[in-house]
Amino acid sequence: MLPPMSEPEDTTDDAHDGQAVAASAAPEESAPEAPAAAAVPESPFRWYVLKVQSNREKSIKDSLLKRIKMEGLQEHFGEIVIPTEKVVETKNGKRKVREQKLFPGYMMINMDLNDETWYLVLGTTGIGDFTGAGGKPIPMSDVEVSRMLGLDVPVEGDAEGAAAAGAKDATPQVRFSVAVGEHVKIKEGAFESFEGTVDSLDSTSGKVKVLIQIFGRPTEVELEHWQVEKV
Repeated sequence: MLPPMSEPEDTTDDAHDGQAVAASAAPEESAPEAPAAAAVPESPFRWYVLKVQSNREKSIKDSLLKRIKMEGLQEHFGEIVIPTEKVVETKNGKRKVREQKLFPGYMMINMDLNDETWYLVLGTTGIGDFTGAGGKPIPMSDVEVSRMLGLDVPVEGDAEGAAAAGAKDATPQVRFSVAVGEHVKIKEGAFESFEGTVDSLDSTSGKVKVLIQIFGRPTEVELEHWQVEKV
């Protein structure tokens, strides 16, 4: 007789246990890290002020631009500015708009300052030196740049201030021959030959307000700036 066959062992639970152990032993996959953002390099370009020979600003600027081009250093230089403002002058009743230097004898330059560019600038005829303490060039702040360029600096978020800055830049400013508080004589118009005191000046419209005596009472009249002269 054949010996009785033994029943096969049930290995299902063992297989499940093995899979569970294998699963728990497997290392967890971590989420890929986002690449670090590349740092944006700070621009080496800054604004500086140059002392130059007065009344030669334009020719000195042209000479400097030529030297920059000859040396092939255009990539190290930005704008070169002679700050000006528009003024209105009236002669013989005719208005004339002209540009006037804000700071005679000075020039602004936007550049990457290094040994090579420093020597090129100071080696240009007519240029004296950079402004700064102890001979060391000091870059200008944003506020100083705006002031030198004759611009208003509006507060961030101030729409009215920004609009005013644009309007000022576009509108010629009248140059007055009289000042507030001065004694003047009216030389044209309905009040010709009257004398009075300047009360206010409006450089945008060119109007002058003068206090004169009419029937013994102080009366304010508004005139064109060319209608009055200092006594």
